[in-house]
Amino acid sequence: MNDASPEAGITIIYDGDCPFCSRYVEMVRLRESVGDVRLVDARDPDAAAWLTAVRLRGLDLNDGMVAIYLDQYYHGGECLHLLAGLTSDSGLFNRINSFVFRSRTVSRYLYPVLRAGRNATLAALGREKLP
Repeated sequence: MNDASPEAGITIIYDGDCPFCSRYVEMVRLRESVGDVRLVDARDPDAAAWLTAVRLRGLDLNDGMVAIYLDQYYHGGECLHLLAGLTSDSGLFNRINSFVFRSRTVSRYLYPVLRAGRNATLAALGREKLP
């Protein structure tokens, strides 16, 4: 495992059992602006080193996905705000994402609502939270 650097691009660690998280990381277009994009499913056994790094920083993936960019860790609403600022404007999803989450304030207040929807969906689907 290497932390992200300008040469290394960006790493996004997310819950692969969450349908919203999985679709989001598939749809957001970052390669044009950051280069290499590593998607790490936190439920994959090979993600252990990434999970350790996240936990050492006191971040909980049940409270939000994490992006590692330029050696900084962004979590939850801050992560969405970062990704909105880095994404291209190609495609309707990316334009909407950028419009909504480029505001740090909107990201901060909207993210708990999104997280509650994620948790309710996981419960409805009978899926466990991350350990």
